[in-house]
Amino acid sequence: MLSSTAALHVHPAVKPLSYLLGTWRGQGEGCFPTIASFKYGEEIQFSNLDNKKPVIAYSSKTWKLSSGEPMHAESGYWRPKPDGTVEVVLAQSTGLVEVQKGTHNAEEKVVKLQSELVGNASKVREITRVFNLVNGELAYVVEMATNQTSLQKHLKASLKKL
Repeated sequence: MLSSTAALHVHPAVKPLSYLLGTWRGQGEGCFPTIASFKYGEEIQFSNLDNKKPVIAYSSKTWKLSSGEPMHAESGYWRPKPDGTVEVVLAQSTGLVEVQKGTHNAEEKVVKLQSELVGNASKVREITRVFNLVNGELAYVVEMATNQTSLQKHLKASLKKL
């Protein structure tokens, strides 16, 4: 949680999502019909660096649990709106770009995102992401659809705030 002093410096549009601000670390697992299942470590950062703008900077990096070898990285921006919607743009280390729209519920601490555009992707058609704060842990599920598969679970993780 943000201290009351830090919360005063958050842009008003960001306040409903201020519980996300900070650094989160944990573990996840991935699966998909076309790949072998795997486990990974992850660190996610959410920040409202320029508190004069209604934007949350987002970055994520993952690594193999067994060796610490880097796996995936992505970064972008979340733009929460006063009506409970949110717009997200992400660039992945694979070259894939996502534009997502969705909703956020400050009381339930849930963010649901649906891809509007998946760019520079020859196979990926759709991506959804659901983030949920439960008992102080940030959990998420990512689902993906490709040219050959329907929308199904790809990633899930649980992270604790550092």
